[in-house]
Amino acid sequence: MPERIGLIAGNGTFPLLVLDAALAQGFDVVVAAIKEETLPDIASRGAASVHWLSLGELSKLIDTFKQEGVHRAIMAGQVKHKQIFSSIRPDWRLAKLLLSLATRNTDALLGAVAKVLADEGIILESSTWLLEPLLARPGVLTRRGPTEQEGKNIDYGRAVARHLAQHDIGQTVVIAESACVAVEAMEGTDATIERAGQIMRSLRDDASTLSRGLTVVKIAKPGQDMRFDVPVVGVKTINVMSAAGATCLALDAGKCLMLDGTKILDVANADGIAIIAGE
Repeated sequence: MPERIGLIAGNGTFPLLVLDAALAQGFDVVVAAIKEETLPDIASRGAASVHWLSLGELSKLIDTFKQEGVHRAIMAGQVKHKQIFSSIRPDWRLAKLLLSLATRNTDALLGAVAKVLADEGIILESSTWLLEPLLARPGVLTRRGPTEQEGKNIDYGRAVARHLAQHDIGQTVVIAESACVAVEAMEGTDATIERAGQIMRSLRDDASTLSRGLTVVKIAKPGQDMRFDVPVVGVKTINVMSAAGATCLALDAGKCLMLDGTKILDVANADGIAIIAGE
């Protein structure tokens, strides 16, 4: 009998990749798909069962996994932070959890969910457990490396991002000539990059002292919990960067997932974007 594991699926392609990898490695997978987030494609990828749950149904998630004999699970795919505080109605268990939090950032919330699951006999594994080959390797990943100015942007961006990450505000900052143009909060990485592009376009060419080229720095948090909220990039990220006028992307080696693998590098090379992974 193959081992049965659970998959708590958020948005994007990340959960699909985890499901495919788990099936390829012989696991029996029970999917808990979030109605407000998960792509419909997950229902036709060969899982043992797919259960559609609302974001607020923490008790139903636990009951589903118990009924299916799941004792290990992976959480993959983002759940937009703002969704949690929107019109979603939490069940009694999630409402109690939310009221117990001193701070309502991602680490506090998902860490509390992980503890509730563990108390019920369901252990969350690292979300990258089955996708290790997709973690960014150290060094320059594209045909070209960062320019001197992009290198300065990266150094400054990392310093800014690490201070912000200590408070779990966001993982991404966008820099132009060592000036911080945009910082990620609840809106997510792509929206942050788009906003940075809009800000740069709003500057008058004849008055601006900033270069139009933007550098995107995406980091892991200090002591990143690899069970959830792992930084991810994909081809869409590169497309958004191109549209915004961003020319360089810096990642944390070994802690950021490149969801589309080498396709990301192909698109970046075609658009003249440098990608580098460091520490």
